[in-house]
Amino acid sequence: MNRILLLLMLSFLSFGSKSQVDGTELGIDLMFSYSSSQISSGTVGLGAKYGFLLSQEVIVGPSLRYHRTWTNNPLNTNPTNTGFNIFGGGGFIHYRLANYLFLGSEVEILKSPYTNNGFLSNSGSKWVPTLLLGGGFSGMIGENFRLNAGVMYDILDIPNPTNPNNPNPNSPLQPYLARNKNTGVPIPIVYRIAFFIPLS
Repeated sequence: MNRILLLLMLSFLSFGSKSQVDGTELGIDLMFSYSSSQISSGTVGLGAKYGFLLSQEVIVGPSLRYHRTWTNNPLNTNPTNTGFNIFGGGGFIHYRLANYLFLGSEVEILKSPYTNNGFLSNSGSKWVPTLLLGGGFSGMIGENFRLNAGVMYDILDIPNPTNPNNPNPNSPLQPYLARNKNTGVPIPIVYRIAFFIPLS
C-alpha cells in the first residue's frame, strides 16, 4: 500500500513538472480542535501545498502536513501533560469548476502514533496512508488569494474501534467531527479551509 501511495505522489510531481504550467500557487490550510471537560485536549495543524496550474481549472502538486495534539489531565494524583506530533507529506490535485466549486483528491503518508483500533500506541509511531476525496466552495477573494472550503472523506480509513484486526489504523487526521448516531463509530470526514496565494 505504501509503495502505491509513493508512486502516486511521484506521479503528481512528474505530472506537474512535465506539463505546461500556467502559474504556481502556495496553499495553506489550518485546523484546530479543542475539548474542555475534566480533561482538556486539543489539536492544532498546518498543511502546505505548492501547486502547479496546468490550466484555469486544474492545479496539482506536493504537500506537507504537521499536527500537534496535547492532553492535560489534572485528575491524576500527579497531574500530567502529554502530547505527540503527526507529520508527513504527499500530493494533491484539485479541479475548479466555474470559479465557485472544486473537486479534489489529496494523498498523504503521515507518521502516526495510533494503533489499528484507534488508540495511542506504546510502541512508537508508524506511517499511515490517507486518501481524501471531496469538494466544496472555491473562489477568488479579491485578486490576492483564493479560498477553498470543503468536506473531505478519507477512503482509506474504515474506523472500527471494536475490531483490533482492522487492517488500517484510524486516520491521523482525527479527531473527526462526525460519528455514527447508532454505533458511535467515527466517520472519517474532515472539514478543510485553505487559502491559495498566486506566486506566478
